Amino acid sequence: MQSDDSLLREIFERCRTIAVVGIKSGADDDAFRVPRYMQQHGYAIVPISPKLDTVLGERCVASLRDLRVPVDLVNLFRAPQHLPAHTGEILAMDPLPFAAWFQLGIRHDESAARLRAAGVRVVQDACLMVEHARLAGRPHP
Repeated sequence: MQSDDSLLREIFERCRTIAVVGIKSGADDDAFRVPRYMQQHGYAIVPISPKLDTVLGERCVASLRDLRVPVDLVNLFRAPQHLPAHTGEILAMDPLPFAAWFQLGIRHDESAARLRAAGVRVVQDACLMVEHARLAGRPHP
């Protein structure tokens, strides 16, 4: 993984509110299991989905541009071809989130570079849940 543990620890310590783009409602979907795990470990989840009304007891927001609350971390469960559009949405946020996390298997170097140039920390191709558990010394969820 390209990110060092000090960056990951900083993200987990500073980011308390997580917008989850591409969240799912199926209990077997990673895009449900990961935010549920984070919620169970004290993080506030803001589900982003134009197709769902509520997930994990939270009302969904259709897109990042519809957010009315600041978020610290944007967690992306979207295919790489969608990341440039989401990057534009992230860069339009005020305030900017502290970090953006592209889930395991998701990588888009140009989008990551644009976000980093704006001061947003970026993690690519890593599972938020697995890394959180690993750094907390918990067994793999």
